Amino acid sequence: MFPIGDDNTDRTTTPLVNYLLIAINVLVFIFLQGMGSNDRFTYAYSTVPREIVTGEDIATADRMVQDPVTGDRFRAPGLQPTPVPVYLTLLTSMFMHGGLMHIFGNMLYLWIFGDNVEHALGHGRYLVYYLLCGVLAGLAHVFSTTAFGGNALIPSLGASGAISGVQGGYILLYPHKRVRVIMFRMLTTVPAYVAIGIWFLFQLISGAGVLGQGAQEGGVAYAAHIGGFVAGMALVKIFATGQQPRRLRA
Repeated sequence: MFPIGDDNTDRTTTPLVNYLLIAINVLVFIFLQGMGSNDRFTYAYSTVPREIVTGEDIATADRMVQDPVTGDRFRAPGLQPTPVPVYLTLLTSMFMHGGLMHIFGNMLYLWIFGDNVEHALGHGRYLVYYLLCGVLAGLAHVFSTTAFGGNALIPSLGASGAISGVQGGYILLYPHKRVRVIMFRMLTTVPAYVAIGIWFLFQLISGAGVLGQGAQEGGVAYAAHIGGFVAGMALVKIFATGQQPRRLRA
């Protein structure tokens, strides 16, 4: 199931913050990450679990790694010195992505679900809510990596955790709003609780599978998705306080 849009007929405000967040993500990817080619910048501002746990900046040398599928060997860049306090990487990593498909998928989800949540919370509250969900998602990833024996030197990046929080808020605010999805090669609409609920179930199953394999060498940070989603659900009613007239227009 792949969402491509939702019903916005009841939205009466322009999602300025959501547009700004999308623009920042795209600009960072193009101009600072060099469309994913500037590894030095990316590895300097990504979140490294061990740095968050210890509070110390870590730099490592480049290393040769082997693709487990093709057997090809390539040079992987090491961790770069971080010019800002390492804890700020919980924020900076939220605006970076690993490739074109990564940023496309994230920005599509933010475009679909973020505008309605911003409408419900208001511009300022939505910005704080988005950033807070992203930070909590990053901390969930750090905790999971440390607690379950993951490689604490693998950096993580992407807006997925914050956007997972947006989806957590959306499913509570607009559970019955119709979402357009591609399902079994057909275009149809389903309630938001179905579209987002299936997505979250996939995160739980995939996350449990990753943990069952023990230490991991990279991949999708499912703990960040789950942590962000739970944080979004827990926080959205607090941030929506005083915004009931908007919130109830679902």
